[in-house]
Amino acid sequence: MSKSVDLLIKNGRIVSPGGISQADIGIANGKIVTLGDLGGVSAANVIDAKNLYVLPGVIDSQVHFREPGLEHKEDIEHGTRSAIKGGVTSIFEMPNTSPLTLDEDTLSQKLEIARRTAWCDFAFFMGGNSENAHQLAELERLPGCAGVKIFMGSSTGTLLAKDDEVIAMVLANGTRRVSVHAEDEDRLLSRQGIAVSAETVEAHPDWRDVESAVRATKRLIQLARDANRRVHVLHISSKDEMDILANHKDLITVEVTLNHLSLAAPDCYEALGAFSQMNPPVRDISHQNGLWDAIRNGIVDVIGSDHAPHTKEEKERPYPSSPSGMPGVQTSLPLLLDHVNRGRLTLERVVDLTAAGPQRIFGIMGKGRIAVGYDADLVLVDLNADRVITNDWIESKCGWTPFNDTKVRGWPITTILRGKIAMQDDEILGEPLGAAVRFFETT
Repeated sequence: MSKSVDLLIKNGRIVSPGGISQADIGIANGKIVTLGDLGGVSAANVIDAKNLYVLPGVIDSQVHFREPGLEHKEDIEHGTRSAIKGGVTSIFEMPNTSPLTLDEDTLSQKLEIARRTAWCDFAFFMGGNSENAHQLAELERLPGCAGVKIFMGSSTGTLLAKDDEVIAMVLANGTRRVSVHAEDEDRLLSRQGIAVSAETVEAHPDWRDVESAVRATKRLIQLARDANRRVHVLHISSKDEMDILANHKDLITVEVTLNHLSLAAPDCYEALGAFSQMNPPVRDISHQNGLWDAIRNGIVDVIGSDHAPHTKEEKERPYPSSPSGMPGVQTSLPLLLDHVNRGRLTLERVVDLTAAGPQRIFGIMGKGRIAVGYDADLVLVDLNADRVITNDWIESKCGWTPFNDTKVRGWPITTILRGKIAMQDDEILGEPLGAAVRFFETT
């Protein structure tokens, strides 16, 4: 008897970290139910993926969608539209909103908004500080929580956790992997005069220098070892940090961003000004080459976008009053595909860094693989498509990208979220269907 499915993807080349194979995919009730030569399978809907590669949907484990409190820059609706258009099917959002995400009520507020407006699946980080450290073992297990996030530097108010005593308190409470922004706040404050006196964004990587990142990373490694707690370091920007982290992969996992892999000082600051300003900064080509070496050597586990939009008017303020952060959730996959075509990494490694890696590190249930029983979160890409990234293509509320007018080869053609076609040929389809990501270590 022939089998019937809701959606059949035929003739695609399926990509996993282990290789590429030709196979059809049968999807029913939002799940992958069969793989292989499915010539006898009938379907309500068929996609011919001839000449396309089928990847697991991207899991972007670092975005800032600004809601609640800063919706003039971004909100969950526009941020997730941007995600879906770029082939991202799940996002983890950061706690530095207003109010800060520090307890069950503020987490619930975000979840309620996302259930109404999100176009992709979602989870939200709980901020970790001295006020809630002793409750984090319970807070990190709340449904919809992606884990705990610490800001060692580059944050304000009560979310900043710059002192070793506070960080140790956070690491002592809970078991899930803790994500960390590692810049040394005391060094940043002591060097702030560099930015003030320079009055040009080209001073940004001098103010927030490599030593600021190295000091924080070394401190974090020691604190993680003392607590025997798994830690995930975000947006590593320097070769020096990678050389250190390579010796601690038993406990530490590593993220890089497409901004640091694709932009380099001083050229980006000369061309884009504060529109290329972020924390930690984009550094020179020697550090960018060090990041690519770390990807090739397996030191890097995850690529995140660090999507952190601001309005054009905010970015046009004179430095250093210009805010740090760039949009990126929509452009990450096109840029990665272009890097594949340039020979910098393979499609298999892309899947490892954007799907299998996040799934493994954060203990995500039912996502990150093209396998029977998993959610049918997929992105079909044309590796030979020549496109130009433009501001007009961007769905983010900020309406711009630092990669405006960048030519790329490789493009997401179709995004599928739990078996539903959410984007086709740059058109977002249907209605918001996002749901909370589930984790193995939550109750």
